Amino acid sequence: MKRGPQWTAAVVGAVTALLVSVPAAAGESPYARGPEPTTATIEGDRGSFEIATEKVPAGQGFGAGTIHYPTDTRQGTFGAIAIAPGFLESEAAIAWYGPRLASQGFVVITFSTKSTWDTPDNRSEQLLAALRYVTETSQAKSRVDRDRLAVMGHSMGGGGALIASQKAPALKAAIPLTGWNPNTTFSDLKVPTFVVSAQNDFIAPDGTYSRPFYQSLPESLDKAYVLLAGAGHLVPTKPNVTIAKYSISWLKRFVDEDTRYDRFLCPLPANDPKIAVYRGTCPIG
Repeated sequence: MKRGPQWTAAVVGAVTALLVSVPAAAGESPYARGPEPTTATIEGDRGSFEIATEKVPAGQGFGAGTIHYPTDTRQGTFGAIAIAPGFLESEAAIAWYGPRLASQGFVVITFSTKSTWDTPDNRSEQLLAALRYVTETSQAKSRVDRDRLAVMGHSMGGGGALIASQKAPALKAAIPLTGWNPNTTFSDLKVPTFVVSAQNDFIAPDGTYSRPFYQSLPESLDKAYVLLAGAGHLVPTKPNVTIAKYSISWLKRFVDEDTRYDRFLCPLPANDPKIAVYRGTCPIG
């Protein structure tokens, strides 16, 4: 039977749609999203996903915030990440993570805290409230897999991320960014944790906070620690390629269970002038 060009075009279109709708590396993880990762794709300003934005008013258990989320509905649901700022900071301090992480295939909420003076424990509650808002109320809720959630935060927000992980051990990942918390022992943590520290941090010195955080984590836990060379306490508040690269890889590996990102985490990075120290558990997973 002779088939015309319209039939051929229809078949090509159907096959193309099918290929796009199947999650990348589906055999490795049902949650893998996006194309095969490269150094360029995780170091660039934007990933492969187009994103939309939702503004969130104050009064939801945290201050006003912003949700960035992928517009793609063909690859299934996405993991969600809540990110809190530090002492005396507003959402602006951590706003850059929203579009950067969302374009990699996550639903991301960045927010201001109720008060810039809020304690790390207060911030932990607000991180968890922000995740509840995203999964239960937001415009993006249908795009979120509520079983794949993570927390991040700067300074006291980083302390809040660690405490939130104690309170909600089902979280898939935590990333404290030059974190500050009066308690530095987290030996009961069950959430894979990536600790970001700064060599010249005089507000939350590495030897007083981030390094003890990391050292206190259970040996059985998937964990990593990076000390950024020559950097200060505020380094996470501006776009930073090193922070983005390893944060994206950590979130992809543990929120999406995407083993394609293993190679960016193991073997441990070496000979990078931007990194003074990098430690971690390899192999991971």
